[in-house]
Amino acid sequence: MTRSPDISKVVRKLRCAIYTRKSSEEGLEQEFNSLHAQREACEAYIASQRSEGWVLVRDQYDDGGVSGGTLERPGLKRLLADVEDGLVDVVVVYKIDRLSRSLMDFSKLVEVFDRNGVTFVSVTQSFNTTTSMGRLTLNILLSFAQFEREVTAERIRDKFAASRKKGIFMGGNLPLGYDVKDRKLVIVPSEAEIIRGIYNRFIEIGSGTELARELDAQGVTTSRGNRIDKKFIYRALNNRVYIGEAVHKGDSYPGEHDAIIDRAVWDKVHSILTESPRKRAARTRADSPALLKGLLYGPDGAAFSPTHTRKGGKLYRYYVSQTILKHGAGSCPVGRVPAGEIEAAVIDQIRAVFRQPEIVAGTWKAARAQDGDITEADARDALIQLDPLWDELFPAEQARITALLVERIDIGTDGLNVRLRMDGLTGLAREMLADLGTAA
Repeated sequence: MTRSPDISKVVRKLRCAIYTRKSSEEGLEQEFNSLHAQREACEAYIASQRSEGWVLVRDQYDDGGVSGGTLERPGLKRLLADVEDGLVDVVVVYKIDRLSRSLMDFSKLVEVFDRNGVTFVSVTQSFNTTTSMGRLTLNILLSFAQFEREVTAERIRDKFAASRKKGIFMGGNLPLGYDVKDRKLVIVPSEAEIIRGIYNRFIEIGSGTELARELDAQGVTTSRGNRIDKKFIYRALNNRVYIGEAVHKGDSYPGEHDAIIDRAVWDKVHSILTESPRKRAARTRADSPALLKGLLYGPDGAAFSPTHTRKGGKLYRYYVSQTILKHGAGSCPVGRVPAGEIEAAVIDQIRAVFRQPEIVAGTWKAARAQDGDITEADARDALIQLDPLWDELFPAEQARITALLVERIDIGTDGLNVRLRMDGLTGLAREMLADLGTAA
């Protein structure tokens, strides 16, 4: 009967790679140099471990004239590549510092070895990670390496924080209104005017949504050409950089850059921001006048007042006769009209006025009485240009022009009668002639 071999006595072969390094190139030309001496000592150690299955690989990993303070070494790179490819089981060196003089770099190398199941041996220092004592020594070294990393990180964080507290720019997105010069923020005048405009206009209307619409209609963009939306506006309104402060981890400090926004303006904006969004939205709607407020009258001569109701989260606007409000439904043949429909009808009539030759002639005559240099062609051009611009006007500006042009609107069962102000047309034409862009 044939006995099977004792599997427990079969020794697994461990492929050993020797790494040698010499800092200076002096003596490398000699027939027997330091690299050879290191290699002989390592080969002798591997031979002594033959009973443990250690065998020497043929490839040589030598770095002559290369500092141990860097990992950028040709021989070391080849060794690490073979480790990653699974061609090495044990790395053998003469002394630990031959592998690396940097504790940080040494820990990185050990991470590569551990990831690939490779052990590390120093033949002159009894350092062998195949033994429990060697692993304990390695853990102590790696603990110091971790301590060194943490201390270095703390120094970097402290320096970064100190720089941020002084207002020194440490990278990232530049706030609109500033550029960076010598790592300090400097004001860009054209962009600073945009920021001041955002703050001042927000104080007037109290709505980031409405302000974003206005800026979009005006074609105002960020320094990168991006659209300014509501999110951007609220970030800008809360950015303390604009009042000359530097912010780090939620705390603000006096910065070394100039402020764009005065503290008084900042306080006004933030007194508005402290209100609830719902209250601000209601106040914004209340501050935005209805287009025909004070101009609309019913067949009985009673004025119509703007009102609104909300159903299913949607806002419905109306104009309601004072007669209905006082005496109830049925007291007026035209008691309530949808705001959108009647406003659209009035706007269509106003825009048609701009194209009527007799209106242009009357406007020119009235304007010439005040300024003899205005020609009929000037008046015509001014009124004609306002027609295509109308849709680009904001609701508040449309309401202002409507009040300027319209004296009264009478609504009956048979339609509308819009009575215009000739002096209003004249004033508008003169305004358009003076600065069409500002009027729009």
